[in-house]
Amino acid sequence: MFEFLSLPFMQRALIAGILVGFLASYYGVFVVQRGLGFLGSGLAHAAFGGVALGILLDHEPLLTAVPFTILVAIGITYVKNKTNLAGDTTIGIFFSISMALGIIFIFMKRQYSSDAFNYLFGSILAVSITDVIAPAILIFITILFSPFWNRWAYSSFDRELAQADRVPVQFDDYILSILIAVTIVVSIKVVGIVLIAAFLVIPPAASRLINKSFSKMTIYSVVFGITTAIVGLWISYYLDVPSGATIILLQALLFFIVMSVKKVFR
Repeated sequence: MFEFLSLPFMQRALIAGILVGFLASYYGVFVVQRGLGFLGSGLAHAAFGGVALGILLDHEPLLTAVPFTILVAIGITYVKNKTNLAGDTTIGIFFSISMALGIIFIFMKRQYSSDAFNYLFGSILAVSITDVIAPAILIFITILFSPFWNRWAYSSFDRELAQADRVPVQFDDYILSILIAVTIVVSIKVVGIVLIAAFLVIPPAASRLINKSFSKMTIYSVVFGITTAIVGLWISYYLDVPSGATIILLQALLFFIVMSVKKVFR
C-alpha cells in the first residue's frame, strides 16, 4: 500500500505536497476571510509572466517568478490602497498585464518549451530538490513572522477597528501580499498556475464553515490542506491520473462533505 514511498521522486512529491499544503492553507485563511479569493488566481497568473521571463532568458523560472510576482503583489496593494477601486478590479488590471507580458515572452522564445506547460498545469512528480527547499525556506520565514499573526487576524476581521487601534494595517497588507505571492510561486510547480488558487481557497473555506474563531479556522485549514495533499497524491499514484488535479478535486469533495454535514447537524 505504501510501497510508492520507496521511490525517490514520490518522496520528494510527498514532502513538496505537505509543505505546499501547509503554506497555501495557512495564508489562504487570510485570503478567504478578507474576501480576496480572486487574489490567488490573479497572483498565480501574474507568476506566469515571471516564469515566462525566466524561460525566455534561459534562467531558473522560480528565480525570475519570485521578484516578478512580488512586484505585482506590491503594485496591487499600492493601487488598492491609493485609489477607490475595488480589490478585484485592481487585481484584474495587474493580472491582465502580467498575462500579456507572459504571452509576449513565450512568443519571443520562438520554440516549444515543456517548462511552460509544467508550470501551467503543475507536475508534482517532477519536483526537484530546489522545488522542495523553496517552500521549506518559506515556512521558516513564516515562523519568523508568526508574531504578526494576531495583527493580521485582527485586521482581517475588522479593518477599521484595527486602524483605530493604530495597527499598521497598510504595512501589514504589503507584508501579507508579498508572503502570499511567494507562496503561490513556490507552489505552482506542484499544482500549476491554473489550479493554485483553489489550493489557497478551498481548505480555508471548508474550515470556515465549521469554525467561528480565526485560530481554529487556521488550524483546521492547515490540517485539511496537508491531509488532502497526502491522500490526493496517494490516489493519483494508484489511479495514474494528474496529481495536482486529484488533490484539488479531493479538497472540493471535502468542502461539500463538510457543508452537507454542517447542514444536517445545524
